[in-house]
Amino acid sequence: MSKITKRAVDAPQSVSGRDVFIWDSELRGFGVRVKPSGVRTFLIQYRNVERRTRRLVLGQYGALTPENARDLAREKLAGVAKGEDPSAERHAVRAGMSVAEVCDWYLDQAEAARILGRNRRPIKASTLEMDRSRIETHIKPLLGSRLVSGLTLKDIEGMQADIAAGKSARGRKKGRGGKSTGGPGVASRTVGTLRGLLGHAARLNIIGKNPAAGVRQLAVERRQRRLSDDELRQLGQVVRRMAGEGEHPTGLAAIRTMLLSGFRRMEVLGLERPWVSPGEHCVRFPDTKSGAQIRALGRAAISCLESAPGREGSQYLFPADWGDGHFIGVVRVPDRVCAKAKLKGVTPHVLRHTFASVAGDLGFSELTIAGLLGHSARGVTQGYVHLDTALVVAADRVSARIAELLDGAVVSTSRKKGSRMGDARALAA
Repeated sequence: MSKITKRAVDAPQSVSGRDVFIWDSELRGFGVRVKPSGVRTFLIQYRNVERRTRRLVLGQYGALTPENARDLAREKLAGVAKGEDPSAERHAVRAGMSVAEVCDWYLDQAEAARILGRNRRPIKASTLEMDRSRIETHIKPLLGSRLVSGLTLKDIEGMQADIAAGKSARGRKKGRGGKSTGGPGVASRTVGTLRGLLGHAARLNIIGKNPAAGVRQLAVERRQRRLSDDELRQLGQVVRRMAGEGEHPTGLAAIRTMLLSGFRRMEVLGLERPWVSPGEHCVRFPDTKSGAQIRALGRAAISCLESAPGREGSQYLFPADWGDGHFIGVVRVPDRVCAKAKLKGVTPHVLRHTFASVAGDLGFSELTIAGLLGHSARGVTQGYVHLDTALVVAADRVSARIAELLDGAVVSTSRKKGSRMGDARALAA
């Protein structure tokens, strides 16, 4: 045993088949390990508070000089004297969960209904599908290999900036996978997903803390696109022409239903016959984005549903072309229709927004419109035992107005502003 110096470390020490240790004569626990290959590594050896022998590698000779290694060893051994265990701390960091591993844990637990969402209910499959898409498309490629314990707000907001700039964009995948172009909206929602899943992991002690707490998300302007009266007339004209040319009848009926009802895309596609009650002017959804709901349905929308193509033996009003599921190609149909109608930026959400906008044009209040759309405002759509007559009147007038525009009818000002009280009496009769 002698003092570890450059000369001592450089001296030939390797032995075939086993490691050789050189221990320092001045700093107890500080040494050099010489591998059979000749590689020399500085280390310390100590006993932790449980009296277990531990070794901690400080670094290779060359990257560290004996003097550097001695200073580092003195610092670590001083921590040991205070009760610290540097080897265990480094092992914990190495064994810490990566962002990808926490994401996989979240998806596994949420799919098994072991994680509750904001409404104290299991997270819906549609929400998990979107979470999975953001995880696989953006979070894992940009941060997946990083340890959660080492993440900072700078890292997470940097990911947000990268997504907004399109660094995680990809083209359309084979099969049903869509393309991703990035942008501020996608970036902000992805950060929200990451913050939420890390929050669940921290709350359940899977990780020590949520490194995304306090992150600032990009402000995103709300989409304002709606179809004007002229655009609705143009859309209706093209739909009638394409129906005669053999366009998918189920897709065309679904487009019309979304416009006349204000329902979400999957609410329309997943409609089952027993849920619809024409006599009560409503649909009784057993589950929606906001839970079970009764939603008002105007007479024009009911007529559309009653004339939907359907398929014998299917429970769905908009069945798939084959199999037992519902129709899924509704996005492609409006793309084709709108291309011929020369309408840009029309999505299923735009159809829903158009319904709400027409309701606003007719003078209905925000509270009434929220009820028609099924928003989760307390006292509007939750806990209904029966349907409010005012909502039925509103749904009837909005759907009638849109149907008139789609069918190319000329609507007089007096008809457009007709008496709501008269409509209420007619429906109550």
